Amino acid sequence: MMKKNRKYIIWIGIIAILFVGYFIVDSFLFNGVKPKIINDNGFQANYFVKKDTEKKASIVLIGGGQWGDYWGQQFANRGFSGLSLPYTRRAGLPKLPEEINLEYFEKALAWLKKQPEVDPNKIIVMGASRNAELSLVIASIFPNLVGGVIAFAPSSVSWSNTVLPYNSNDLKPSWKYQGIDIPYIPMDKISGNESNKIETLEYWKSGLAKIEFLTHGTIKAEKINGPILLFSGKDDRVWPSSVMADMIEQRIKENNFKYSFQNIKYEEAGHLISSNPESNSDPRTGIINIDGKDYEFEYGGTNEGDYKAKKDTKRRLLYFIEKL
Repeated sequence: MMKKNRKYIIWIGIIAILFVGYFIVDSFLFNGVKPKIINDNGFQANYFVKKDTEKKASIVLIGGGQWGDYWGQQFANRGFSGLSLPYTRRAGLPKLPEEINLEYFEKALAWLKKQPEVDPNKIIVMGASRNAELSLVIASIFPNLVGGVIAFAPSSVSWSNTVLPYNSNDLKPSWKYQGIDIPYIPMDKISGNESNKIETLEYWKSGLAKIEFLTHGTIKAEKINGPILLFSGKDDRVWPSSVMADMIEQRIKENNFKYSFQNIKYEEAGHLISSNPESNSDPRTGIINIDGKDYEFEYGGTNEGDYKAKKDTKRRLLYFIEKL
């Protein structure tokens, strides 16, 4: 009996050591802010915030994922909070980014506004590429919930679902609110060719040339209730982000925008200026599948140009948030 009890005590001791050891090692390896997993209140997110944060700016990372989690961590470490907010491709969320109901983001923003760590007048939305488009749309639709925008490689207009080759073939809006389509520029699906490369830049330029739809589909950035910070690479070869940033600037000038506006553009930088600023090497090309065939496309920029831009954008956006 004593031998059995001794074995039992030994095993309990081993388990306890392993259990405590796990948390010691975990604490040693992880020196950041672990997220609070949100899976109710009508949305899914990772919420990054320190326990002692009180009434500070909060940044909503539209699209979530590794990108959102990285920035959420960065903001929390500096005494703010970050909500990494996915909206597709997870259990319980839409599979495709089309006809996305903006009520989803409205619920997340309303929840965030009530958190004791958050200054409800300093909630910023931030996104890159199509999520920059969505960030600008959200901020223009919910001026009572959003107090500013940070957009990397932005769009000045809303696009139809058909700009993404993996979306459905039926023409639909990308975004909706209260059952009504957010106005958009309708596009045919991008088509392939006989080579293994494809130029995406001209595809998007052709959409901006649709004058009959341009005014209708333009994002009403002048309705945003706070400052706007735009970043783009002048050598963006995915879509004309610098051109569209200039279009946003022109619109807000025409509408007497009362908040600060910055349109920062970088030489020798491409579409990936929103990627991890700690990395000095980004892929120069990507792969897009069109009708079952893979095509290579260019992001634009150079490693050096992207790295300098990413370092500068991080410095500027942190300053932007600190000065809110």
